[in-house]
Formats: sequence, structure tokens, C-alpha cells
Amino acid sequence: MFISSPHVLSNGSRVADERQPVSIHADAPSEQWSLRLWQEIEPTFDAILAHPFISGLTDGTLDQKVFAHYVAQDVHFLGDYARALAVIATKAPTLADTAMFARHSADVFDVEFTLHETLLPALGMQLEAVAEIAVAPTTLAYTSYLLATAYSGSFADGLAAILPCYWIYARVGELLLASGSTDPRYQRWIDSYGGDEFATSVAQVLALTDRIGPTLSPVDEARARAHFANTARYEWMFFDAAYLKETWPL
Repeated sequence: MFISSPHVLSNGSRVADERQPVSIHADAPSEQWSLRLWQEIEPTFDAILAHPFISGLTDGTLDQKVFAHYVAQDVHFLGDYARALAVIATKAPTLADTAMFARHSADVFDVEFTLHETLLPALGMQLEAVAEIAVAPTTLAYTSYLLATAYSGSFADGLAAILPCYWIYARVGELLLASGSTDPRYQRWIDSYGGDEFATSVAQVLALTDRIGPTLSPVDEARARAHFANTARYEWMFFDAAYLKETWPL
């Protein structure tokens, strides 16, 4: 998942965000659509937190090769995620919403790949080598679902499909930030997703989510909610596939 770029300097240092971000927690008033969405994926989120990939980040026991596999697959994932964001931007209800998703799509390349460029060498791999690594089955399934939904669905469908990648990473990052990691490479990943810059971007998308929800018909709302639940499951599957160093069986 991407990290917002305006607050990262060329020398790698960060500047404080003067904006006050909307809460990314699932404790919003009950009339907010995002709360209903989150309540339905709480078991999935609990399973993510309990996964040994996540616990291994904080205690430093995660196999370096597992994390390298994850980062390589994330590079593959992010290319298509950026494309999905760009498609969703064209369907956004206001020009401001279009501009936000266009910026986020660009941030995938400008910021996220910069993070991977520093992580991969520390894991014994160069970014250029990722092109030679096959896209794993779960990665392909997840990105295919995102792109199909973004292209063929409504704006609400696409928004619901891309939202778990924002929100789950922000919640995981925030929780892991409190524990920290004994491994500086894993700590860098935690700092990125647990930081204020990313939280602000997620809060902006959540505010849009709560603006869109009340406008949907019951049928459209149920379909969008199903997309949200499905891609939340894909988030668990993505961590699990990395942990298993998933490859094609044939």
C-alpha cells in the first residue's frame, strides 16, 4: 500500500503534517457507513493481527526470505493497485475526489517504490530483480479482482474494493508502531504505515466513504459492502501467501 508523499523530503526526513486527520478508528458514530463496513470485517482483521507474519514483524522472528517475498509481491501488486486508483479517479463524484485519487495513484510510484528500493537491498535483492519473479497466484487473483471491479463497477464498487488496503494497513501499522520491532528493516515498514502521513490519506478516503454510503440504494450498498469484505479477505490471503512463499504449483 502507498504512503502519502508531500511530507517526505528528498533526504528521507519527514516534516510534520499540519492538517488534523480524521480518525481511522472504527469507533465512529453508528450512522457512518464506514463503521458498518468495518464491523463486518472485524473477524478478518483479528485473523490478520493473529497471523505469524504480523507477529513476526514485531518480535523480529519473521524469516528475512519471507519478508523479501512479501516485498517483491507487493511491488507487483502496487503497479495494478495504482492503475485501479487511476480508474476510480475517473469515476469520482467531484473534481476534488478525482484529484485525491490521482495523487494517491502517483504516490504509489513516487513514494512506495522508494520504500521498496531501500528495503529490498537490505533483504539481499535489488528492485530490478523483481521483474524476474513470477506474480504469485494470490497476488494475481487480488489485483485481477481490483481491476475488474474498478473498470466494470460503479464508483462505490471501486471505492469499497480499494478501501481495505488503505484502512487495514493503517490500523496494522498503528498497532505495530506501539510495539516496535527488534529488526530495523521491519521497523522501517512499520514506521511507514503507522505514521501520520499515511493516516491522513486514509482519513480522507474514509471521509469520502461516509459521504458516498448514504447515497446508495440498498442493492448498490449491499454489492459495495460485499466488495469490501472480499478484498479484506484478500489482505489476509496476501500476508498468508507471503508467509508461505507461495508459488505456482505447476
